[in-house]
Amino acid sequence: MLNIIWGSNKEKPEAGKALADLLSVVEEIDGYLYIGYPIIGSPLGPVKFDALLLSKKYGLIAFDLVEGVDLGDYKARLDEIASMLEVKLKPYPTLKQGRNLLFDIQTFAFAPAKRTIPANEDPYICTNRDNLVKEVLEGKPIDGVDLFSHLLAAIQVVTTIRAGKQKREPKKPNSRGARLKKVEDSIANLDQHQSRAVIETVEGIQRIRGLAGSGKTIILALKVAYLHSQNPDWRIAVTFNTRSLKEQFKRLINSFTIEQTSMEPDWDCIDIINAWGGPGDREQDGIYHKYCREHNIPFLDFGTAKAKFASSDRAFAGACADALKHQEEQRPLYDLILVDEAQDFPPEFLRLCYRFLRDPKRLVYAYDELQSLTGNAVLPPEDLFGKDQTGKPVVTFDSSETAVPRQDIILEKCYRNPRPVLATAHALGFGIYRDQGLVQFFDHDSLWTDVGYSIVDGPITPGRPVTLARSAQTSPLFLEDHSAPDDLIQFLSFESPLAQSAWLAESVQHDIRDEELRPEDIVVINPDPIKTTEAVGHVRALLFEAGINSEIAGVSTSRDIFTKTGAVTFTGIFRAKGNEAGMVYIINAHDCYSAFTKSMVALVRNRLFTAITRSKAWVRVLGVGPRMDALTQEWERLKEQDYKLTFTYPTDEQKKELRLINVDSTPRQIARERKLKRQHEELLQAARSGDIDVDKLIEDLKKARAPGK
Repeated sequence: MLNIIWGSNKEKPEAGKALADLLSVVEEIDGYLYIGYPIIGSPLGPVKFDALLLSKKYGLIAFDLVEGVDLGDYKARLDEIASMLEVKLKPYPTLKQGRNLLFDIQTFAFAPAKRTIPANEDPYICTNRDNLVKEVLEGKPIDGVDLFSHLLAAIQVVTTIRAGKQKREPKKPNSRGARLKKVEDSIANLDQHQSRAVIETVEGIQRIRGLAGSGKTIILALKVAYLHSQNPDWRIAVTFNTRSLKEQFKRLINSFTIEQTSMEPDWDCIDIINAWGGPGDREQDGIYHKYCREHNIPFLDFGTAKAKFASSDRAFAGACADALKHQEEQRPLYDLILVDEAQDFPPEFLRLCYRFLRDPKRLVYAYDELQSLTGNAVLPPEDLFGKDQTGKPVVTFDSSETAVPRQDIILEKCYRNPRPVLATAHALGFGIYRDQGLVQFFDHDSLWTDVGYSIVDGPITPGRPVTLARSAQTSPLFLEDHSAPDDLIQFLSFESPLAQSAWLAESVQHDIRDEELRPEDIVVINPDPIKTTEAVGHVRALLFEAGINSEIAGVSTSRDIFTKTGAVTFTGIFRAKGNEAGMVYIINAHDCYSAFTKSMVALVRNRLFTAITRSKAWVRVLGVGPRMDALTQEWERLKEQDYKLTFTYPTDEQKKELRLINVDSTPRQIARERKLKRQHEELLQAARSGDIDVDKLIEDLKKARAPGK
């Protein structure tokens, strides 16, 4: 089967389409056809390839596409293509023997509009619609599966993107540090689905959905670098909800652009920018602030918006909606906007991004709804971008299999979390083994298989038992075979916060001193961001006494920095998003077991899901008291099922009820939830101090829950 990957090809669209149409219908041709890819740096600037075929049977063929009938000096162009490919591929030792490549570089000119072409003189092959397939089928094969896979990785140009910033040199062969090095080395390259998502370019809206750890952030960064290299005159913005992603985006875009083009990106054309922003220098700016400035609209900062819309949760949505009401002459600024963590933004912000774009409105947004920490649900594109004056949706996705390039990309493979860790996150996030039943659920049944689960026992039938599991294809074994399952993830319940802190301090010391983990390999996450500074004070003091430095992300460090070399990172859940670590400790996990309302249960469960999926190796989930015991019981039930999800599949009516959980709360509901939480804490304090009769309170509560009351 031939996989066609559509990159940016606006200069030769008809020739590119003709090439794809002719080759895609020939069953014998397998492999990958890249349109508008790769880009290779040269002393005179980046060289853009029109198309590249990589096939085991027919070899490596680079195409010079001719859009009209004038061939020009096609032989000189083919010489340049061959020379640049050789320069690009020879540095890879697995692709050569001595000084020579282990395969031939073939180059074809393809002029689909030209009826007569010159006679071919090897190596100058000229083709049109009549002889293209014949010439390709006479291509020179690539011998050996390993050689083909090494060549494919070299063509993708994305190596060492996930490895640590510093070279890791463990001294003990089986320490955690040594095992983490093996994991990092194994996930240095993108897979084919991720590579395709980087390259495929839509002249309009593109959506990328995937699990935590599927590479969404990396794909967006590499997409910026690729499209900037192809279109250096484009004004591009990439925005996000987690400020600490800014440095990660800068590093990835810079390194990938240099690797592709041998040149640094032109940062005057690329904005790595906050969503909200405010007055000040470029680092403080944001998409919303820029929009207001460009359109002479009053800018609302957080405090003003919170007061105006009577809710901190609705402040940003209200501010964006207010800006969109102004219907004066539009002043689009960008040619491309990419949005990471779209699940944490209100629909109004994505609509503002859409309006801020020049035609043809190139917007790429990526998300994982289970990582929503705000209660926002990402609407279908037909609802998200509204309707035109005739009532027709402004944006629709073509769901047919032949639609190219893809507007809707789903990443099913997880390259961060070991299978037991990811299954635990899903089981707790959905409430699969919860006594009170499910907390939330996917809208569509097909999403289970889309995100990498297979049906072990079923089929999926509403009201009937089903068992789902992750396979080695979607959760690679190298992520988990370095450690026993009971070491990969552990749940620990303590009698008091002090006992929790003491155990955590001892465990972190062991990780660093005995297991060869660096301090920056360790992240401690508190699910409640408001209480994080207070909650981590004691354990940080214990570590300081032991000679181990630590930082609170965004508090003792810059807001744009998540980890610092030589320091353990403590963080609330919001700043943890988009980041990863070898060892993740989650403290006070009992806060994620339950809440006063159904909507809040879903949100706190999403916090736990997000925290667990920050780990690329080991997780320790810590908590205090009966709620932690109950959470641990859910995990124990999952363990008994060998980390398979076994449950009764909900009916359509039950799913409707579950989906209601994710509907945005009204300001009145939010205020009521906060009031109940505050009263709950006051009752606990009164009970501790002896100001109320606990036995009588319990009796009154039992009566309140009695039937008919």
